[in-house]
Amino acid sequence: MKITGSDILGASILIVDDQAANTSLLEQMLHEAGYANVASTMDPTEVCPLHRRNRYDLILLDLVMPGMDGFQVMEGLKADEQDDWLPVLVITAEPGHKLRALQAGARDFIGKPFDLVEVMVRIRNILEVRLLYQQLEQTVLQRTAELRDSEARFRSLAELASDWYWEQDVNGTFTKISGPVLEVLGVGPNGLPVGADAAQAAGWNGAERKQLQAAIAARTPFLDFAFTRVNVDGSQQRFQVSGEPMFGPACQFLGYRGIGMEIMTRK
Repeated sequence: MKITGSDILGASILIVDDQAANTSLLEQMLHEAGYANVASTMDPTEVCPLHRRNRYDLILLDLVMPGMDGFQVMEGLKADEQDDWLPVLVITAEPGHKLRALQAGARDFIGKPFDLVEVMVRIRNILEVRLLYQQLEQTVLQRTAELRDSEARFRSLAELASDWYWEQDVNGTFTKISGPVLEVLGVGPNGLPVGADAAQAAGWNGAERKQLQAAIAARTPFLDFAFTRVNVDGSQQRFQVSGEPMFGPACQFLGYRGIGMEIMTRK
C-alpha cells in the first residue's frame, strides 16, 4: 500500500467556516498547493448532507459558528459516518477547545491566526492517513469476500466428494451440517456422545467410537477413520470420516470440520 502525491492532491476537501475571509484564504492556499477538489460552505447545517452525498476525504471545520457550532457538526457526522474514522481537522482560536475537539473525534486541529506552513503540513498528513485507512478498509473487504468465496468452493467440493460435511465450534456444538452427521458420529446436537445404551442399541462399535472421540478431544486431525455399525436386520454398514481442527490467526482453537461417507453395506 502506497499513497502518491497525486492521490493526496486529488483528495476531496470541504472547508466549513462562517467567515468569508477565512474560507477564501483556505481555498486559495489549497488551490495554490495543487489540490484540485476543494469545496466550501459557510452554513454548518449543510455539512452533514454534503458529506452524505460526497464523502469528503477531509473536512476543515471551524468550531465557533452561529446556530450550530463545530462540536454539534461532529456529532452529526459521527451519526452519519459509515466507518469509525471521522475525517475532521478543526479550526479554532480557543486553546481550551483543542482537547475537547480531539475527544469529540477530530483527527487534529489548527489554530487561528493561521500558520500557513503548519496548515499545509497538517492537511497533507491527515489526508495521507485517511487514504491509507481507506485502502486498508478496501483490502479487508476484498480479502473477506475472497475468503468467503474460497470457503464456499471448499464446502461445495467437500459435499460433492463425500456424503456429509460438518463443522463444530470450540464447545463441540455443530455449527454447520450437511448430511447425517450426528447419526454417523454417534453424538447429539451439542457434540456430546449419546448414552452407552443408546450407542449399543444403535449397533455402533464402542471401541471405534471412543477412539474417534479421543482424537477430537485431543484436537488432532484424522484421515479416513473407519468405523462400523450393525443394524437391527443384521446388515453391517462401514463408514469413514476425516476431520481437522480449525485455528485462528492467534493460534486459538476454533473447532473442527470434516467430511465422511458410507463405504460399504453388506448382509
